[in-house]
Amino acid sequence: MIDAGFEVALASVGEEAVRMIDSDESTPRAVVTDIRLGSGISGWDVARHAREKHPEISIVYITGDSGADYAAYGVPKSLLVVKPFVGAQLVTAVATLLNEQGGTLASGS
Repeated sequence: MIDAGFEVALASVGEEAVRMIDSDESTPRAVVTDIRLGSGISGWDVARHAREKHPEISIVYITGDSGADYAAYGVPKSLLVVKPFVGAQLVTAVATLLNEQGGTLASGS
């Protein structure tokens, strides 16, 4: 993602992602989350929280086995990328959503 012009911040668990979203240090323009994040909150929960805090944020879900639940749990105007995938698919998903909301590819603009 960095090679595509995106600034990336990584979280290892859902709770850490929520703390990063809630931080006043920066406002994320997109969230890419796996649906299954181990114990604790799920990627579905991370995405819902992100949308509550930032209603226009772009959401991309990644999954290997939970795609059937996307219609029930996914937030509107988000995309699902199914594993296995190549990096270009993820970049395309994020870029597509940012373009739909009028954003640019590079962060900080």
